Amino acid sequence: MKTRESNIKRILVVEDEPEISAFCWRVLTSEGFDVDIAVQGKVAQEMLEKKQYDLCLIDIRLPVLDGKELYQWLKERHPKLVNGVIFTTGDIMGGGDTQIILEQAERPLLPKPFTPNDLKAIVREALRQLEK
Repeated sequence: MKTRESNIKRILVVEDEPEISAFCWRVLTSEGFDVDIAVQGKVAQEMLEKKQYDLCLIDIRLPVLDGKELYQWLKERHPKLVNGVIFTTGDIMGGGDTQIILEQAERPLLPKPFTPNDLKAIVREALRQLEK
């Protein structure tokens, strides 16, 4: 999916930690992406209904509507965007439901903490996969 006005890719970062969302915004906008931030899943849903995105960077652990629930909603409401989901979490060792959703979704994972190069690399790879 490309934006209607240009070839600039739009990314929605769904992250409740202000430092991480600001970090993602700085890194990704410096790479030329149009980046929006949603602080939790319900806000992300509203934004996704109003604007087209190419990628969604979704934290699994979010207040109100978590990343797993948001992903399930995306599958129903915006199935084309599902292939543009990248999960983030600091809870990869916890196992349980986090590990299950990651295995079932078969989407890339960016474990926290991550570097600017980690973020840029996973976004580039996800976009490359979408263009296949």
